[in-house]
Amino acid sequence: MPGLYIVATPIGNLGDITLRATATLGGVSAIACEDTRVTGKLLNHLGFKKRMIRYNDHADATTRDYLLGLMASEPIALVCDAGTPLISDPGYRLVRAAREAGIAVTSLPGASAAIMAVTLSGLPSDRFFFAGFLPNKAKARGDVLAALATVPASLVFYETAPRLADALAAIAEVLPGREVAVARELTKMFEECRTGSPAELIAHYAAHPPRGEIVLVVGPPGETPVEEANIDGLLQAALASLKPSQAAAEVARQTGADRKALYARALELK
Repeated sequence: MPGLYIVATPIGNLGDITLRATATLGGVSAIACEDTRVTGKLLNHLGFKKRMIRYNDHADATTRDYLLGLMASEPIALVCDAGTPLISDPGYRLVRAAREAGIAVTSLPGASAAIMAVTLSGLPSDRFFFAGFLPNKAKARGDVLAALATVPASLVFYETAPRLADALAAIAEVLPGREVAVARELTKMFEECRTGSPAELIAHYAAHPPRGEIVLVVGPPGETPVEEANIDGLLQAALASLKPSQAAAEVARQTGADRKALYARALELK
């Protein structure tokens, strides 16, 4: 039927393509994709020859309108280079525009690196917060981590191998005491999921430089109990230069403890 079909593709192992995704890609009139070379390899593996239309982060409204015109009367697929489209990949504007235009939108479930990393990590998975890629610059990276410090869930980030050490160092500084999992080369021959403290992971990957795409899973706050005496010590140190409210916020960031309770204790210590 005419419309937009959001199709998840393998993140490494081509055997992870679903039967439904294969049938859909074989039946659509055209495929909107990030990189025609990458999608071309998948289509070649499946034995399909399809028209491909580049749709990536740099796609403009003209390309989007063109695709909307096609899907009004034809079935059009949207894929990304790997995994589920729209998850840290372009596409949400196209989906939004299609829905606003009354065009049928169907999403086919499949591979997702974020979900796979959560299941492999051994860290709490009842709640997790996916935050995409961390910023390149150190200050922005620290600001993002600080903003997420009190989220009561495991944190999930995408990262690249060259930036892994900087990301782990930032986590060590802004989210001290958290356990971290590094999942890389998922579904491929050298798949790995290694857990430990940021310092341990930095040391390991300094000796064994990583390759490939990486998912970081950071344990939630409060997983490591903090002794009451230690809390008082942290508050007293913070109160030497900060107001009680600021000291409470700082210690909450460091430990994951309740900010209101810390503020009440800071007032007592003050």
